[in-house]
This record gives sequence, C-alpha cells and structure tokens, in this order.
Amino acid sequence: MDMQMQGEVVVGTSGTTADDVIAVARHGARVLVSDEALAAVAASRQVIEDLAAKPDPVYGVSTGFGALAVRHISPDLRARLQRNIVRSHAAGMGPRVEREVVRALMFLRLKTLASGHTGVRPVVVETMAALLNAGITPVVHEYGSLGCSGDLAPLSHCALTLMGEGEAEGPDGTVRPAAELLAAHRVEPVELREKEGLALLNGTDGMLGMLVMACADLARLITSADITAALSLEALLGSEKVLAPELHAIRPHPGQGTSAANMLRVLAGSGLTGHHQDEAPRVQDAYSIRCAPQVAGAGRDTLAHARLVADRELAAAVDNPVVLPDGRVESNGNFHGAPVAYVLDFLAIAAADLASIAERRTDRLLDRHRSHGLPPFLAGDPGVDSGLMIAQYTQAALVSEMKRLAVPASVDSIPSSAMQEDHVSMGWSAARKLRTALDALTRVIAVELVAATRAVELRTGLTPSPATAAVLRAVRAAGVEGPGEDRFLAPDLALAEAFVRSGGLVEAAEGETGPLG
Repeated sequence: MDMQMQGEVVVGTSGTTADDVIAVARHGARVLVSDEALAAVAASRQVIEDLAAKPDPVYGVSTGFGALAVRHISPDLRARLQRNIVRSHAAGMGPRVEREVVRALMFLRLKTLASGHTGVRPVVVETMAALLNAGITPVVHEYGSLGCSGDLAPLSHCALTLMGEGEAEGPDGTVRPAAELLAAHRVEPVELREKEGLALLNGTDGMLGMLVMACADLARLITSADITAALSLEALLGSEKVLAPELHAIRPHPGQGTSAANMLRVLAGSGLTGHHQDEAPRVQDAYSIRCAPQVAGAGRDTLAHARLVADRELAAAVDNPVVLPDGRVESNGNFHGAPVAYVLDFLAIAAADLASIAERRTDRLLDRHRSHGLPPFLAGDPGVDSGLMIAQYTQAALVSEMKRLAVPASVDSIPSSAMQEDHVSMGWSAARKLRTALDALTRVIAVELVAATRAVELRTGLTPSPATAAVLRAVRAAGVEGPGEDRFLAPDLALAEAFVRSGGLVEAAEGETGPLG
C-alpha cells in the first residue's frame, strides 16, 4: 500500500507503511480500498460461506470463542454470536485513549481485513474506511487488552461503532451515540455475519499503531538530544575531539557514528569548544558529555530494530483463523503480541537512559563546582535568584518516572479465558507506558535546552557555532526567555517543550547543518 497523493492512502492486499499509518492517524488522510483488495476480500468470504454451509465445526464460524469453542452454533444463532462477541468484549475501562491511537488501530485492522485472509464481506471493509473518512472515532478505553488474541477490548469498541452501537467522537470532537454519528454521515451500520465479529477483534493493531508513532517520535527526540548534548558540550567548554569519525569507526555501531556526526556538525565553527579551560586543564570531559554519542547511538540502533519489527508486522495479516491462498481455514497463534511487546519495552529502556544522561548534563551546567565558570544554577544574582535550580528538580522527577516506566511489561502474563489463553504479551500496556515515557523525554530534553542555551549566552565574549546561534534565535523567537532575574519559570519550560515536540529544535539546527542523521 502506497500513499497515492497527499492526503490519500490506498489500501491494497500487501500490507502498509509506517508513513501511511501516521498520515491516517495524525493527519486525517483519506482511505481508499483498491479493487484488487475488494476482490480478494470477496474471494475469501466465499470460502467462509462454503464452510458455514457444512456441518463440520469451524472455529469462529460455527463455534463459540476462546474456552467456549467447544459449542457448535446453529445457523440461526450465528449472527447473534458475532454481535454478542463484540458487545461482550467491549468491556474497556478507564480514561479515553487518544484519537490518533484509535485511528491507527482502525486503519491497521482495515489493512488486515483488506488482505483477503480474514473472510469478512467487502461491506465490512468499506464501512470501516467510511468511518475513518468521516472522522468518526470510537470511544476506546485505557484498560482492556492483554496483548494476546488481539487488542480485544479496544478493537471491540471500534467494532461496536461499526455496528452503530456505543459511543464515538465526531469530527468536531463531540462524543455522541454512534448511531447518531453514522446517520449524520450517511454510513449504514453493519449487521455482522459468520466470523466477522471475530475478525474485527483479533489483531495487534493497537500496540502496532502506537509502536509506529513512537518510532517516529523517538527518532525526532534522539536527534533533538544530539543537538542539546552538543549545546551542553559547548556551554561547558568541552572538547569536540571525542566526536572525530575515526574514533567511532573503530567501534562501528551505526547509531553511535550517526550521533557523533550530528554533534560534530552542530559544533562546527564554535569558538567555545576545547580552547577556554580553567586553571586545571581537563584531559577528558565527564561521561555525560564524552559518552553522549554512545548512549544516543545505542538508542538509535534499538530504534532501527524496532522499525524492522514494525515493518514486518505492517506486512502481516493477523487473525485467527485465517483463510490461506489454497482455501484452507486454519487456526494459528499469530495474534500473540510478543514481537511488538518486546520492542516497545526496549524503546522505553532506551528513552529512559537518554533522559538520564541529559539530566546529568543539565545538573553539571547548574553546579558552579563543575560548570567551569558559569554562575550557580545559571542565576542572574545567585542567592537572590535561584535560576534553574528547580527546573532540574522537575527534570529529575521526570527521569525517575521514566525509570519506573522502563520496567518491562512484556515479562508479565496473567492467564485468561479459563486457562485457554494461558500466556499473554501485555503489549498494549507496553505501548501505553512508552507513550507516557516519550512525553516525559520531550520535557527532559526541553529542560536541557533551556539550561544549555542560557549557559551559552552567559559565555560572553565567546562565539558559539552557527548552528547553536540559530537554535538560540529560534528558542528566543518561540518565547523562551534568556538569562536574567528570576521570573515565573513554568511558562518558559512549557514553550521549550512545545518547541522540541513540534520539531522546531531540529529544524533550527538543520537550517545551518543541513539534514541531520
């Protein structure tokens, strides 16, 4: 599936891309289903209808579900069976999940339905696309998925909307009964038939959608951290010699080399680095400065692995049972979220460590015993002013929270469905905590940015690099104030956070360096 034009994504039979997921989830791209996909869907549906007409039990077609699969369901009860699985499984609780997550989940389920492996009718696929295009977003709750047998409760709430039941958010942001929203947008509710309820619920779509968006966000944040690390090195009058490519070539981790190259490009032309040390010249900078590329680089390599897993999953058709090309309908365990859950946890660990080293650099900038001539806490009049003292407290609290969020969810498992589903992935939980961790990482980098830019400006008489000067101009233009007497600090931190989150930091640096890795 490729983006055919700006604002439009065409769903075929061969999977999708991360860019397409983000286009639909975050930017409201219109979804079209190809004729090829509709033909494949119709062909697989015929297989299901042929099986439904036979007396032999087929899971999800003529049997109950999970531990209740031992019961054969007569033809007159099968529509009720599919309707009931959606209603009973729509059992989520807690806060509403973000709109972009629900749109990603719906789009990825649509992708699998369009693969021709699930056995639903074309009308189910077309109606799912119509919901996305109308901007109708089912109300999905935080809790309800164990990451195995699919993201069951979240997907069930989406299927409920497809049936015209439950609640959904309209394009104007108002939550209304789904039936009203469908009627207002002339979308006909679907009356589910054999296997269709099951096919709408049985996938890793929620955790995968969150993984795809997290990968995009973390990529931007790692580059942002390379920039703030370079600014901190500059503000601390550190040495850029440790960034030389020949040093990183002898330990050839790709991410490390990329981060070192990014920092070196940001520092090019600096009048602060390595030339203005105090009475006791430094042979080596502290680890938080000298090892910045190694830590950020390890995060980059972890991210590359996560993207590989995501790409494989985006090419998959996750359902149980599945319709195979030769017409067989087979049960399987492809709905188990372990591959996705693991990398979600890996990314949370990488994010926590990236935040940890950034906080150590900030603390160094504020400590007059280690900052090589900067005023205590970068205050205007130390003692009268506290400067950025408590900004570092906030940063430390965020880092501590991220360390807790780095505890893996995927090593946990609570058996369910009367021990039929006796091992689960907890991938949805891994994804939810990763999103929280990336929000925290954004704030941690923002605090380092505030401290590093203020410190560079306090190095009067010394000229920063052109890239650093560009960042300084952009940060100040964004409303973040520079050195001076104490003021209400929270608004500055919020503006810095928005600047980092929007990509403004990377954009400002790249205006001088060109594209960073």
